[in-house]
Amino acid sequence: MNLLLISVAPIAIILFYIYYRDKYEKEPLSLLGKGLLAGMIITITVIFAEQAVSSFLPHIFTGKIGHAFGNAFLVAALCEEAFKLLAVYILVWKNPNFNERFDGIVYAVFVSLGFALVENIMYVFSNGMSTGIARAFTAVPAHAMFGIMMGYYLGLAKFSKGSRLPLFVMAFFVPFLVHGIYDFILMVQINWVLILFFPFLIYLMYKTNGKMTELNNKSIFRYR
Repeated sequence: MNLLLISVAPIAIILFYIYYRDKYEKEPLSLLGKGLLAGMIITITVIFAEQAVSSFLPHIFTGKIGHAFGNAFLVAALCEEAFKLLAVYILVWKNPNFNERFDGIVYAVFVSLGFALVENIMYVFSNGMSTGIARAFTAVPAHAMFGIMMGYYLGLAKFSKGSRLPLFVMAFFVPFLVHGIYDFILMVQINWVLILFFPFLIYLMYKTNGKMTELNNKSIFRYR
């Protein structure tokens, strides 16, 4: 029971926080629930995709740094962020409830944390309470921040008056990049690189908070 609590609690806290930050027009709880469920479901496809990509890595990368780079960027970041974006797109891109830019952040975070919920349960039940506590302050918030990055650009793309394609590409590329960097720092197992982990995490917190504030301040519902 304690392991389940430490697995679920940080997810629930961040979801509540994101729901709270959506100040001016809340999203339907039923649709948010579908987003969370979609994130949980894609875990299955992500696992198979990651196994497939992993099988090719020994033919592409060699050495400690090469293997860390391949696993961080191609196995974890590429597979996870691609399926998250696909799930968000299918779920809400044409949904009338996606009616302002901040909504992109909300839906992307709910999908991202649906995935993180399953991943967190698997890690915590395999490795114990200490892993759960560590992930509550690192991996879980990181997945939320990857979702914020994705949702920010997806929201801009949705309501762009110009070409949507560059912004839609950014909705994948930016979370892919920061996710890859996050995992590479941990996987490469080089002390001077590992020192960068918490500064990088703090930087992500700063950037993602700024992006949420920006879109909230530009909400079309702010003065209604």
